[in-house]
Amino acid sequence: MIIEGVVANWLIMKKLLMFVLLIAGYGAAAQDSLKSINAERVQTTINGMRVLGGWGFANIGVGAAGWAASKGGQNRYFYQMTTVWGGVNAAIAMNGYASARKEINQSLTTAESLKAQRKIERIFLFNGALDVVYIGAGFYLDTRGSNTNNAQLKGYGTSVALQGAFLLLFDATMYRTQRGNGSKLRRFLAKAPITFTGKSIGIQLNI
Repeated sequence: MIIEGVVANWLIMKKLLMFVLLIAGYGAAAQDSLKSINAERVQTTINGMRVLGGWGFANIGVGAAGWAASKGGQNRYFYQMTTVWGGVNAAIAMNGYASARKEINQSLTTAESLKAQRKIERIFLFNGALDVVYIGAGFYLDTRGSNTNNAQLKGYGTSVALQGAFLLLFDATMYRTQRGNGSKLRRFLAKAPITFTGKSIGIQLNI
């Protein structure tokens, strides 16, 4: 009886150990997939900041050269505003790039991954709305400059409208790309009933 009890307990422990290893193995695989999705989000942001930074520095160069060469009038103010916008875009890009680089080696839980994904989507969506305002403001300044024969307003207005148009294209593209990554994350989490945080294992039950 004792031997049978030991054998029975050993079989139970063996099955329990196999179950735990199965869950741990599944959780580790899930973590790897989650890490991959997070890495894609970060890399997309990094690539976007490179594009924005390139646009910003290009505007600084072109704007400064045009500003120095212009002899006044609408062109002078256009290049002046272009230089300013270039500096702002370059600063935003460098800050965004540095922040994204810090996230490369981070290991996020499912909750943290969702929070980070929603945050980046909201940022580009909000920026897109601001871009529409910039374009409208640019056209307003240009129109007012034409009505009042004000070269400064026309130059500033044309530059602001151009910058707003580029930023709208940029933010719309970034939002669409990040939204796609977010959809991938949500599909993954919907199919993964087991989550692994690196310290604990959780089982999600849909009821």
